[in-house]
Amino acid sequence: MSRQQRDSIYTFLRYMRLERGLSANTIEAYHRDVVRLQTFVEPHGRTAETATADDIVDLMHELHKAGVMATTQRRILSALRTFFNYLMLDDRRIDDPTELVPMPQKPDRLPDFLTPEEVDRIEAAIDVSTREGHRNRAMIEVLFSCGLRVSELVGLLMSNMDLEAQVLRVNGKGNKDRMVPMSQRAVNEVRLWLACRSHWTIQPGEEDYVFINRFGARISRVMVYMMLRSTAEVAGIEKAISPHTLRHSFATALVEGGADIRVVQQLLGHEDISTTQIYTHIDDAHLRRAVLECHPRNRPN
Repeated sequence: MSRQQRDSIYTFLRYMRLERGLSANTIEAYHRDVVRLQTFVEPHGRTAETATADDIVDLMHELHKAGVMATTQRRILSALRTFFNYLMLDDRRIDDPTELVPMPQKPDRLPDFLTPEEVDRIEAAIDVSTREGHRNRAMIEVLFSCGLRVSELVGLLMSNMDLEAQVLRVNGKGNKDRMVPMSQRAVNEVRLWLACRSHWTIQPGEEDYVFINRFGARISRVMVYMMLRSTAEVAGIEKAISPHTLRHSFATALVEGGADIRVVQQLLGHEDISTTQIYTHIDDAHLRRAVLECHPRNRPN
C-alpha cells in the first residue's frame, strides 16, 4: 500500500473520529473493512479510492463464498458506503460504487420474490422500439424462467444455447456446468433479441456472448442491475429488487407449483441442499395458506 493510499484511509478515519465522534472500536472496524477492499483490488491495479461497482460485487461474492455471515457482510458493505460517501463529500469521487450493490439478506429472512404478474409488468414497461429493448426483455425472461445467477446470465454463450431443444448449458459456481430447460416464452424473447443482435457490431473475441452492450462487448452485471431497477420503477414495482430477486422468484414459483426440492437444487446449481432448503419455508407458508383458505373448518359459517 502506497503512502498516498494510507493517507486517504487515514484522513477518512480521522474524519470519522473527529466529525462523527465514533468509538475507537468502530473506527478500527472501519479501518479493517477499507483495508480489506484495498487488499482485494490491489492485484487489479486499483485502490480502495478508485474501486468500481464490479469490485464491490466481487468482494461481497468472495465474502459469501468464504462463509462470512450475512450480518458481517452487511456491516462491511455499510462501512464501504460510508467511506465512499466521505470521498464524495471531499470531492475525491463523483459517485458511490456501492449504491448499485444490493445489501446482503438478513439471516433467517425469506428472500423477496416477484409474482409472474409482476414480472409481466416489468417486461411490459420496456420500450422494444429501442435497440436495447428486446435484449432487456430477453435477459429478464431468462433470469425468471431459468433461474440463472446474474454472473451466469452475462457469461451465457451462444454455443451453449440450443433454442430448438429449449435448453441452456450454464457455467455456474466452481466452473461446474448444468443443463437448464428454457420456457417457450424465454425462447421467443431470445429469438427476438438475436434478430436485433445480428445488426450490431460486435467486438473481436466477444462474438460468442449472448448478451452484449451497445459497444459490442458482453454486458456487465452492474448494467443488468441498473436496467432491472430502473425498469421496475417505471412498472410501479415498489419492492427493492435485483437480478437475484428473479432467481428467487424462479425457485419460489417451482416450489409453490409442487416441484421437488432436489429438482430445484439441481436447476439452481446449489452444491449443498441446505442452501436450497430456504424454499421449503416458502412451501410451508404456501401449504398453510392453502389450509386456511380451503379447509372447511376455516370457512365462515
